[in-house]
Amino acid sequence: MQTQQNISYRVALGGIVSAFSLMSMFLTGVFPLLYLVLPMISGILLLIIIAEIGMQWAWVTYAAVSLLSLFITYDKEAAMIFILFFGCYPMLKQYFHKIRGKPFRIILKLCYFNLTMISYFYINTYLFGMTELLEEFREYGKYAGMVILMILNPFFLMYDFSLQGLEQIYKAVLKPRITGKK
Repeated sequence: MQTQQNISYRVALGGIVSAFSLMSMFLTGVFPLLYLVLPMISGILLLIIIAEIGMQWAWVTYAAVSLLSLFITYDKEAAMIFILFFGCYPMLKQYFHKIRGKPFRIILKLCYFNLTMISYFYINTYLFGMTELLEEFREYGKYAGMVILMILNPFFLMYDFSLQGLEQIYKAVLKPRITGKK
């Protein structure tokens, strides 16, 4: 009977986090200026699944939210950035932290981020028919993409650092208040 309750708890928590994540993704159509912030919040919610249930359920929740966000989210760019980066990075971060050597780990994280952003750019350009964007970059020069990535890299490092802090805050402050346990 204990395992049945355990599975019920996992499914229920996964459903609740999925619902909040999907609501956040849906709001990208209502508040278009937040098309990056709301997918980020959706990804941060997956930290709860990682801390409470485990990595496998977090990947399942991420897959469900990713698939459903493609259907219910008006802003497909927001759905794509969630799928490519903000949704999976909280889980990948756990794997990155198993790598020894902090400089090597940071280089790998930056490589992942840059490859993801380049993929995001080309997927949006060709899949969503934004070829005018490529023509604009040709006007600004062939190095505009690299300059944008150089500007985004410090923001990524701040996001990475803040994820770690949010995870610690959840475990130290929020979890004891919600569950009554440490």
